[in-house]
Amino acid sequence: MNYISIKNIDNLSQWVQDALKIKKNPLKHKKLGKNKTLGMLFFNPSLRTRLSTQKAALNLGMNVMVMNFTSEGWTLEFEDGAIMSQGASEHIKEAAEVVSQYCDIIAIRAFAGLVEKDKDNAEIVLSGFLKHATVPIVNMEGCTGHPLQSLADAITMEEFKTPHRPKVVLSWAPHPKALPQAVANSFVEMMQLQDADFVITHPEGYELNPEITKDSKIEYDQDKAFENADFIYAKNWSNYNEYGQITNADTNWTITAEKMALTNNAKFMHCLPVRRNVIVADEVIDSENSIVIQQANNRTYAAQLVLQKILKNKK
Repeated sequence: MNYISIKNIDNLSQWVQDALKIKKNPLKHKKLGKNKTLGMLFFNPSLRTRLSTQKAALNLGMNVMVMNFTSEGWTLEFEDGAIMSQGASEHIKEAAEVVSQYCDIIAIRAFAGLVEKDKDNAEIVLSGFLKHATVPIVNMEGCTGHPLQSLADAITMEEFKTPHRPKVVLSWAPHPKALPQAVANSFVEMMQLQDADFVITHPEGYELNPEITKDSKIEYDQDKAFENADFIYAKNWSNYNEYGQITNADTNWTITAEKMALTNNAKFMHCLPVRRNVIVADEVIDSENSIVIQQANNRTYAAQLVLQKILKNKK
């Protein structure tokens, strides 16, 4: 069993309930991971993903090894048949098989380069480990998805669920750096499994991959999208068509108290880290309706559920 995409979840509602049970007693299965090792490989920085996944593994009694390829590992080659006479020192074929001998589960974080769309969509790092590793693989955020985050988002929304069918809005917001589409993609895929009025709002030209958004509703008027919303999820992403480019930096898309006043007293969500007063105003993220800290806490239980299912599947 691998956990690469939110699509690997067979029943989202059941998974959410399972995660909430774990949250009530996170050490219940402390012996499940005894003498098992989680290897965490980082090709990009991390705070919540690293610490929450590591804590989840420890809650299950696992040993944890962490390696940062940006500063500690050999540069890897992923192309079959490559003549390795340039920068890369080791091929994924050997690396994945070797790491598999040391670990029972391998978790990988490897962002999009935002230069070559086809290369990012191919998920060469994740795909390389999936092809050559001999143990299960967990996606700690790849080029096109962040399924641990979207599972935590689903858990959080269940904890703050409304008595009625909710309206959920994913809103683009400005950012000074070009960011990947991974978090937004997985949130869209997760919401497509929910019974909700789901709306994506962003400037024209900032459409996500249509193969992911499919028939999800898109509204280019942010104010209109916010009307009567119960959850506002803010996230920046760079242009998908003019790949990796910042073609809009309109500060009018920043989430402010004035915009939140259009909603049905909506909860504010963001995956963090967040640039205050760029993505969201202080008055919003510091308000009682902000649930970003609760989201971050639920990252542990999302990761623990995934690891627990993999460990049970391996027995």
